[in-house]
Amino acid sequence: MGIDLARIDDIVAKKGRTPDMAIPVLQAIQEEFRYVPLEAMEHIAKTTQMTETQLYGVATFFAQFRLTPVGEKIIKVCHGTACHVGGADGLTEALEESLGIKTGENTPDMKFALTSVACVGCCSLAPVVMVDTTTYGRLDRKKVVQIIKEIKG
Repeated sequence: MGIDLARIDDIVAKKGRTPDMAIPVLQAIQEEFRYVPLEAMEHIAKTTQMTETQLYGVATFFAQFRLTPVGEKIIKVCHGTACHVGGADGLTEALEESLGIKTGENTPDMKFALTSVACVGCCSLAPVVMVDTTTYGRLDRKKVVQIIKEIKG
């Protein structure tokens, strides 16, 4: 796979080598690489007091961790009750058509990942889409496609 193991070593040096630091180490690795590569967990197990089993257990138990590469921009379509009633399914369909992917996939150039989430907590703005940490509300199919066009440049 070819990840930068020196970068992994730097993260471990800053966060810690003991088993109680597994979550902060994995969080920092995911922040760096946008996911937690298995190669990183193997390397950490060889160079710290953490085991592969422990690291993999933490990474698969907590929903915040991703074990596969994800696009640079993560698009989250809220499908909570207010958003569902407000047209979230239509937003998802428009995004899938615009990006040429299905929910749960990445664009071939790895620029975008499209996901569905249960709720983003912005019911008064329904329907809502988040792109990374930016929230867009009161959307329709046309508006959501325009947002993606603007992000693409």
